[in-house]
Amino acid sequence: MQSDTPAAQEAAERLEQSAGAVEHSARNLTQSADPRTELAGDRTVLAAERTYAAWVRTGLAALASGVGARPLLKGALPELLIGATAAVLVLFGALCFAAGLWCEIDPDTLWPEADARRLPPVLLIGVNGFLVPVVLTALVGIWTRAFEGATG
Repeated sequence: MQSDTPAAQEAAERLEQSAGAVEHSARNLTQSADPRTELAGDRTVLAAERTYAAWVRTGLAALASGVGARPLLKGALPELLIGATAAVLVLFGALCFAAGLWCEIDPDTLWPEADARRLPPVLLIGVNGFLVPVVLTALVGIWTRAFEGATG
């Protein structure tokens, strides 16, 4: 038993038109989503580099604060407390350097496809490898009072 009534034919035509419109809409959505997805990968890479730069900037500020704590606090606090404060600031700087490096080169991180190039891990390790002796020198200098004579 066929239902070739005009109402059934009209409903079938509307259904066919609707399916065509859905297919057209899906094609347009796919075409518009692709560039956004590619740009999202670039944004992710650049955001990760900004985060790394923020870790290093914070670490350098903490390192400088630790070095400057001894001359600044001289006479205001006991020497042992000044040394401990300076050492904590310098160690916080070292922690920031390590955290920034770890976040940037963590092998478990899944990076999206992107056109933007990431910083080479060798460069990041080199920069942080240079900062480790700086931190150690600052710690030795704090505890041997080497910075006290240099400031006056």
